[in-house]
Parts: sequence; structure tokens; C-alpha cells
Amino acid sequence: MANQSNQEPLAQSKPHSPKKAKQLWPTLRKSEADALVAARHREPRSVLGYHQFSREGDEPVVVVRALEPEATEVSVFWEDEPESAARPLALIHAGGLFEGRIAYRRPLVPYRLKIRYRDGNTHAKPDPYYFAPQITDFDLYLFGQGNHHRIWSKLGAHVCSIDGIDGTHFAVWAPNAERVSVVGDFNMWDGRRHPLQSRGGSGVWELFVPDVGVGSPYKFEIRTPYGDTRLKADPYGAAMELRPKTASIVADLSAFEWTDSEWLARRRRADPRREPIAVYEVHLASWRHSPERDPPFLTWQEAADQLIPYVVDMAYTHIELMGIAEYPFDGSWGYQVGGYYAPTARYGTPQDFMRFVDKCHAAGIGVIMDWVPAHFPKDEHGLAEFDGTALYEHADPRQGEHMDWGTKIFNFGRNEVRNFLTANALYWLNEFHLDGLRVDAVASMLYLDYSREEGQWVPNRYGGRENLEAIDFLRHLNWAVREYAPHAMMIAEESTAFPGITTPVHLGGVGFTFKWNMGWMNDTLKYWEKDPVYRRYEHHLVTFSFVYAWSERFMLPISHDEVVHGKGSLIAKMPGDDWQKKANWRLFLTYMAVHPGKKLLFMGQEFAQWHEWRHAESLDWALLGHDDHRRLRDLARDLNRLYTHSPQLYGSDCDGAGFVGVDLHNDVESVYVFERRSTQGDAGEPLICVFNATPVPREEYWIGVDAPGRYLKVFDSDSLHYGGSGHNDQAEIHTIDGQAHGRHYALRVKLPPLGGLVLRRS
Repeated sequence: MANQSNQEPLAQSKPHSPKKAKQLWPTLRKSEADALVAARHREPRSVLGYHQFSREGDEPVVVVRALEPEATEVSVFWEDEPESAARPLALIHAGGLFEGRIAYRRPLVPYRLKIRYRDGNTHAKPDPYYFAPQITDFDLYLFGQGNHHRIWSKLGAHVCSIDGIDGTHFAVWAPNAERVSVVGDFNMWDGRRHPLQSRGGSGVWELFVPDVGVGSPYKFEIRTPYGDTRLKADPYGAAMELRPKTASIVADLSAFEWTDSEWLARRRRADPRREPIAVYEVHLASWRHSPERDPPFLTWQEAADQLIPYVVDMAYTHIELMGIAEYPFDGSWGYQVGGYYAPTARYGTPQDFMRFVDKCHAAGIGVIMDWVPAHFPKDEHGLAEFDGTALYEHADPRQGEHMDWGTKIFNFGRNEVRNFLTANALYWLNEFHLDGLRVDAVASMLYLDYSREEGQWVPNRYGGRENLEAIDFLRHLNWAVREYAPHAMMIAEESTAFPGITTPVHLGGVGFTFKWNMGWMNDTLKYWEKDPVYRRYEHHLVTFSFVYAWSERFMLPISHDEVVHGKGSLIAKMPGDDWQKKANWRLFLTYMAVHPGKKLLFMGQEFAQWHEWRHAESLDWALLGHDDHRRLRDLARDLNRLYTHSPQLYGSDCDGAGFVGVDLHNDVESVYVFERRSTQGDAGEPLICVFNATPVPREEYWIGVDAPGRYLKVFDSDSLHYGGSGHNDQAEIHTIDGQAHGRHYALRVKLPPLGGLVLRRS
């Protein structure tokens, strides 16, 4: 469909042609021509392209205008005509603005411009200003309301064919810009050549550019209200260049053929609260290196060949990936995002990432992505002051500046910003078939005074500290995910006591699937770092979590944040000599495996890497050449298998009825005992979990049980197989009559030093 307009008469502008013919159409005002040539015109389609003027008693006059700054000649011909039929256009402005008449015809088809440049080269191309806007008014209305949940299919860069012409449709939101152009290799990065058309009050600009295809780098050149210009990457761009380059790249995600329909069908039927979820957190850039390359990152194909089999062998159920959305600075680990819709180019193309996810699903592994809606960096090419104003961020630094990270905070009260983020979550979940998002820094979103001193924050409308706009955004986000991606898990990294984080939205909560149990993590690590002789005085650190373990639906995280910045690796935190450190490490992982809550462990901790995580180095895989570290890895694998094969554990992670405290108050001996029971019908006998947090063995420790019979040892962290002492030699234990812990039967158990046991009645 072409641009058709009836323009009012314009002031005469002297054409630069040898002989002036009678003017049959209104002439163009000089001010408009000057604005166009100077790249200051907001509505270039009102001047450029196809224009039809009515003539009384005759067929309409059709005029074509084209801006070609480096051209010496421009002519025009219909798509189905030979180039030899081209009609010359007159130069009407020295800046390269041409104008002329073309024959009226119906049905209307695209035409081409034949251009001769100053260097003598010629080129024929479709005119981008022939084509009508592609985004509907309804799309713009939904976006303005914050409710266009597939806005990524409208904004950004999309390869398409219009009227038989292949090209790319570009669109961007920049409501305060004076002019927006798309620039790239296809137009010599010249903002005069492809200015976008303003869609009025929506703030959206758009243009279809013929002959631009997949792989073309581009940016938006924006003229701000203050008269300066800046180059910005596409906020909705589906791909970006590898750092340090910062251009967006035209990509097409539609061609990928997924093969994971069975996985998706099973996922739709599953209830994550009652499913085993053991997550392996991975920073792929440092998981394993290919040292012969620079940069040494694995590709997605190499990750599929190496990471997926490792995760399957280790009996994890999910991979959580850090740093998937494009980011410019390696040292941010992916938490300062520059391309919210672009998988990072470090490991390959968007299709390569899709293929990796598809292969994970084929292997029975879910994929979770770290997602960062709380803040964004100030990089010049990014979202900060995108159109010269505080657009995505708050203008007031008391609301728009993150004090800890030197970043910008999203303006969660602005509809278009909320739409950008909500649609982004749905984009990753639906376009890339991801199984969940771990939402970063939720605590910083909930409170206006987060990490701020008095006078550095603005109270809400009720005078409180809660960030009402961010809370509303999170509730809408989780509602939208339940509505449009009901399969997905939404996992909050949240460290405060804010109520209802995992309560459904319709019941007044925030609506996350799970919340990281940061209290458990802090208390447990604090306890384990103590010398065992002092643990009796801190016994509450390992038992207090049982008071609130079901107040939310929790995931137990030992994440990258706990093994970096001088905190030491998990095994390095442990007290004592080499043997005691490893025994404490084994005891800790055993306690974590049987404690209520889903599990997450950061890479390298599963084989007890000694040095803390270094984002620029590979994990210390050489440690697996030593027997003791292979044994520790075997323990981590066997604990995952115990957890994922025991409904008593995973089935009641979110149900307090599945937990019974047997002996939680023996602080003197630092021993604690509890049962985990299935709440899903007949799914096996309870598991009795026993822990001795001192290096002193207990030869006959009585444990009360409800049922008489034979009890088998299911797991022993002190087993010789894992490098332990093998102190407990009781493959099976028979009950004796005699009360213990208020029960009629008892087991006499040999408690290993710094050891954990799991028992079950046979």
C-alpha cells in the first residue's frame, strides 16, 4: 500500500533543471526541503515517496520524491518495467532531494529508483517511502496501555516481504526525539538516508527498508530535543555484535524448527512444587575454556556436547544460565544488560542458543535464565537517556540511580517501560522455550530506600518505603507469565521478609513460583564456617529455618554470589584441617539435599574447587584428576540422585506436612534429626535424616521411630566411597523397644564424625 496524500499548495522552490515545465502539482516548501536534507523532519513520508494529486476531469498526477545525498541523477520506473523505461527526476535541492512525475497506474505496484552516484556507479532499488506503516493503531494503543504482550513482534527489526519486496521493517519507541533514522552498512551509516516515520503521540517511529536482510548491523540515530544526535542499539534487537562492538544485527528467529514437543507437553502437566528441581548454576564463559581461541568461550554447540552430558551424569534437573542477554562488560557477569532481547554473541547466534535449549530438553534437562529487570547500565549505546531524556529510567536520581551498582533503575510506573519488560520475559519463555526465569535483585525493586540513606529516597504516595510501582509491575509480570507462559517458573532472588512473594496474584500476593531462601543460606553458611567446638552455641542457625520453611515456596541457593569477592569457595569456607574441611563439605551438601526446598548449586562447588570463582578463568577441572575430588563429586552426584528419586524429599518441599522434627534441640552434642515424608499418597516410607556436626563419633545414639522393623542406611556422607572414615558399618538397623524422643521404638545408631545419615524402613 502506498503513501497517498492531497497536499495544500506549497511555496515555490526553484527546481535545478535546465528547462522548467508547467508545474502540475503543489511545489514543496523550502523549509520542509531544508528540514529533510538536514535530517530534522519528523514525518519524511509526508514529503518522500509516492504522492497522488487529484486533477479535475483527468487521471491523478503521481509524483515521486527521493532523497539521495550522493546522487547526480535519479530516475524512477515501475517494478514490472525495464530500467530503460526509467523517468528522470529533477534535483530540487542541492542536498540531494529529487522530484518528478511517474505515470498513474492501477493496480498499484512498487516502483524502483535508479540512482547514479558521484563515483559513476549506478544502483536500482525499491523506494522505502513507497510502503505504508505496518504497525496498526491497535498495536500502538495496546503498547501505550502497557498490555501488548508480543510487542517484540512489532518493535525492533523484522525481516519480511511487502508487496513482493524483501527487506526489514524497523521500529523503535523514542517519543521525545526530534528525528530517528536507522543507519548501517546498507546506507553508509548516514542518518539522512533512512529517517523513520513518526507515529504521532505513540512515540513510535517505523520504516520498511527494502533489500536489508539477516546479518545486517544497524543502530538508530536519534536527534534529541536538545539538537544533538546519538547512536543507540535497538532495545528490541534480537541479536548484537560481539563486544566491544555494540551494533544490533538483523536476525530472523522464525526459521528454527523445534523438536521438544514431548518435553513441552510433559511440562504443561507438571506441578513444579511437587517436582524434583536440582539446579546447576552456570556461567558458561568460565565453565570450561577452549584455550586455543580468543576469546576462549565455548560455543553453544560445544556446550551441548560437553555441558549437557555432564549435567545429566550429575543428576541435575535444570541448568540456570548467567549472562544470556547481551552485555558489554565481561566483569558484570551479565547483570548489566545492553541487549534485553538479544542472546549474547559470545557463544553464537540466537538460533544456536535455541538449538542448545532444544538439546537440553531432549536430554531431559530444563533451562532457567537469569533475568535482570531491576536496573540497566549507563553505556552510551544502551537504554540510558535513550531519546535524550529519562525514558526508560526515572529522571529523579533518588528514584532512577542505583547507588550500589552505578546503574539506572527502570521507571516501573511508565506503561511502555512495563510493557518492554513484561514482553521481554514472555519473549525468552516462549520464543526460546525456556523453563523459567530467575529474577535478579527483587529486593532492590521492592523498597524505595534500598541501599539509601535518609534523604536519598522519595516516599510513596502514602509516605511509606514500599515501591508501589515496582510491586504492581511484578504482580502484572507474574500474572502475564501465568496467562501466556503457564509452563514457566518465576524464581525471585529476594532477601527481605516482604510478605506473599510466592502467594498467587489472585490471592493478593506477588505471584512468583519460588523464592530464594537467602535466610537459610546466610544462617547455614555462618554455622558451617564455625569451628565445631563453638557450634553448640549457634545451634539455632541450622534449626531456625524449620520455623519458616513453608511461609513461602523456597529454593535453597548456594549461588555464585557466595563464592566470589573474597568469600572463598564452599570448601574453603569450612573449618579445620584438610580432612575436616572435606567432611564438613560432605555434611553440608547432605544437609542441603534433605532440607525442605528446591536446590541450586553454583558450578565448581560440586567437586569442591578450592579457589573462589574467577569469571575470566575456567573451572579447576584438573582437580578431578585426584581421587579425593572425584569422590567428593561422586557424593554430589549421589545426593542429586537421592533427592530426584525420593518423593519424600521433592514431593513435600513446599508442604510442611512432609516434615517431622525428631530431635532438633540437642545443641550440646550438635546433633539434629528430622524425618521427610511423602504427602502424595503411598510414595514410600519416611526418610530419617541424622546429622552430627562435630568430629566426635557417637557410638549408640538413640533415635525414636514410630514403626518397628528393619531400617536400611540409604546414604552416609562419611562413607569410604566418598573419602570419609567409614565409621558407621550398619548396613541395616533393627528397632528396639524403648522410648526415645516420645516414640515407642528406637534405633541405636553409630553417628559418624562430621557425618550425615539417611535411613529408611524396609
